[in-house]
Amino acid sequence: MRFEVWAPNAGRVELDTVAERILMTPGDGGWWWIEVPDGTVTDYGFRLDGGEPLPDPRSPWQPNGPHGRSRVVDHDSYRWGDADWTGLVLPAAVLYELHIGTFSPEGTFDGAIARLDHLVDLGVNAIELMPIAEFPGSRNWGYDGVNLYAPHSAYGGPDACKRLVDAAHSRGVAVVLDVVYNHLGPEGNDLARFGPYFTDEFATPWGDALNYGGKGSDEVRRFVLDNALMWLRDYHVDGLRLDAVHAIHDPSARHILEQLAAEVHELQVTTGRSRWVIAESDLHDPRLLRPAEVGGYGLDGQWSDDLHHAIHTTLTSERHSYYVDFDGLRDLGATLRRGWPHAGRWSRFRERSHGQPFDRPGWQLVGYAQNHDQVGNRAQGDRLSQQLPLDLLQVAAALVITAPFLPMLFQGEEWGASTPFPYFTSHADPELARAVTSGRRREFEELNHSPHPIPDPQDPNTFVRAKLDWHEVDEGDHARLLRWHRELLELRRTTPDLRDGRLDELATEVDEEAGTIVVHRGSISIAVSVRSAPVPEIAGETLLGAPRVSITRRP
Repeated sequence: MRFEVWAPNAGRVELDTVAERILMTPGDGGWWWIEVPDGTVTDYGFRLDGGEPLPDPRSPWQPNGPHGRSRVVDHDSYRWGDADWTGLVLPAAVLYELHIGTFSPEGTFDGAIARLDHLVDLGVNAIELMPIAEFPGSRNWGYDGVNLYAPHSAYGGPDACKRLVDAAHSRGVAVVLDVVYNHLGPEGNDLARFGPYFTDEFATPWGDALNYGGKGSDEVRRFVLDNALMWLRDYHVDGLRLDAVHAIHDPSARHILEQLAAEVHELQVTTGRSRWVIAESDLHDPRLLRPAEVGGYGLDGQWSDDLHHAIHTTLTSERHSYYVDFDGLRDLGATLRRGWPHAGRWSRFRERSHGQPFDRPGWQLVGYAQNHDQVGNRAQGDRLSQQLPLDLLQVAAALVITAPFLPMLFQGEEWGASTPFPYFTSHADPELARAVTSGRRREFEELNHSPHPIPDPQDPNTFVRAKLDWHEVDEGDHARLLRWHRELLELRRTTPDLRDGRLDELATEVDEEAGTIVVHRGSISIAVSVRSAPVPEIAGETLLGAPRVSITRRP
């Protein structure tokens, strides 16, 4: 058994096995190593220059959290049952974003398995997990992860994570994992003690930026690239969603995103399974999605907030913050036709011109009416179901599921869950906990968004309130909305025109005064009314209808 660690800043490194401390041998490039007999070490840490034991930067398991010792994991010992799984082609995907801790009553990987059949029945074929890398405490959105190689212990750890992926594959469901490579969480983050993992040349809104182009950056890049490949190889994950890549700064000749996409696609070839890399970005830059051969980064897809913003401003009266750039139905039509409405035009929110024209297939954009950010970053974490009546929720669902983008639902959206999704944490550091609580309150007081008290992220009840109430599924309007989502997803699955990502094949008719929009996609027309005007009539066979929606096949 070989232990290795990159610690170029240390003059002496010891492997601490609990029972003994063993001096490690320096190698090339700041690496240290030691060989021990197989099976003799289970829990361990590294001591740098005689200090306290620190977790392995590449720890595969932190059973006692970020402040505890690392634990050895033998990935070859897990017996996978997905040998026949070859993956899912991205244009066919219907995504469903979920948070392991609140998706099921148990709040674990195994708890999520018990709800997979609901998703299959709904028409979902790909789940997107919010970050699961080890974070401090038991309650967190996951974007404060500090042990990037370790599935969170409170969720069940490594084998439970594998069971979830295995169970999903057995049902024909792909698994996408949200990973954070722009920063690490503030508590339990010991990487800087090992080497130059971070840079002070750039900053992110959430913490120190990773060092992708400065001195020592080769090993930092390898740390991130190997992490991405580990999730795909050792956990059989089908794709990665890269958090906020606009906050990743890399002055290198080959950007880390391009390198990551290339290595993931190489793994796709060697394993014979589809692998995706989907970015979150607000840059409106198609270079992320263009092939490397023409100067792009070669990513497979990108989250696009524009459809959300356009739908939200169409269905609600909100125009604050970034919503000032969206003017309801007019920009909804522009987003459906062009992918994103900003194509170098003036952005009032940014007070500058923004973006380039979108020149890629529509299925490379992930479209949604809700997600963890757009719900959870509201003062109360309130969903659209807490703002709109059933008929307008049906409109939102129809616009997303019939759009030329990859549709994504946020957990519970399909039945109009009444439970909010506020921001929650469980930091053990008292000073950090106080800063998070006061910072959250100050943020919304300055924005003047909410007349109600801001939920305390550190209060356990804030987390408890976010757990889905599965008893709602069969009740009243919840059941009616769920049935509507099922019907829409079945229609999308069986109607080629609705899966066509060619934006130049889409046309819209907008009547802002009446509050109606008609979207033409091949032989299919989707007519919607968002105010008191009747739904525009389209000649042909009605395929699906609701009080404010009519979907028609034209002759």
